[in-house]
Amino acid sequence: MSELFETAIVEKRNVLNELRSNNMTVQELRFFSIYLSKIDPYNKDTRCVRFPIEDFQRIMGFGRLNIGQLRASTDSLLCKIVHVPDEDGRGFRAFQLFKECHIFKEKDEKWYVEIDAHDKALPLMFDFKNRYFKYELWNALRLKSPNQVRMYEILKQYEGLGKRELTVTELRELLGITKNEYERWERFRVRVLDSCQQALKETTDICYTYERGKVGKGGKWLSIVFHIYKNTEYVDQLTLDEFIEQQPKPEPIPADQDEFEGQMSFFDVETSSDSEKGKGEIFTAEQARERLEALLGSDKLYE
Repeated sequence: MSELFETAIVEKRNVLNELRSNNMTVQELRFFSIYLSKIDPYNKDTRCVRFPIEDFQRIMGFGRLNIGQLRASTDSLLCKIVHVPDEDGRGFRAFQLFKECHIFKEKDEKWYVEIDAHDKALPLMFDFKNRYFKYELWNALRLKSPNQVRMYEILKQYEGLGKRELTVTELRELLGITKNEYERWERFRVRVLDSCQQALKETTDICYTYERGKVGKGGKWLSIVFHIYKNTEYVDQLTLDEFIEQQPKPEPIPADQDEFEGQMSFFDVETSSDSEKGKGEIFTAEQARERLEALLGSDKLYE
């Protein structure tokens, strides 16, 4: 992705990082990190980010590109909801991270995906002066699971302090682990704590050790104390271009694009901007949820 400079930086507000998981896949977490690295957090005019469809295809792990898969992926991104607590801690506001996605063909005959942040989410992504942390994008690109990406961000936020204590319940919520997952402590320890510890050591700029904090009856772990260190051993930084090149090559759109055009044609519509951008589809988060529910055959998307 030529528009992205090699040492891309993700700047993320602490409050956004502290929000409980909204069940993103590892591809969606990577995509969000890439989105944050491509915007200028001090210029809201950069809120709309464009991806060549081939790059989007690889980032999201597609094989053969088809309209159903493309729709399901973009619809899922548009349905990601965050719950931001009020300052007094007694209530919260809920809204989507993204409000609009546009899939279109430019004058160069190439397809693109554009995504725009929700108006309500702008204060979480722009114009913050304090209480934020940053990291180089390459750290998020080689991690293999949502737990690993989130563990990296949760600990990276506290790298300057070198220590963070979380209750087991808080950590599970931040990682998005449900009550039915890893119910036994030993399984949680091996599959989450130890697995993430190894992944961060091998692929990121930080590493950690952990120990038992507060103790309950029978020696039960009530909290975990993380000790966070700079990882001086890992130096193989990965640019976004390199990451994309390393992904399995998806099947290309046919040269004449007849098949893909045929799939797209049923929603091609002229808009006020079509004369500049060609044909495509723009849909809102509300429309996306309806479409995703239809694709998944469920009217209980968030339960």
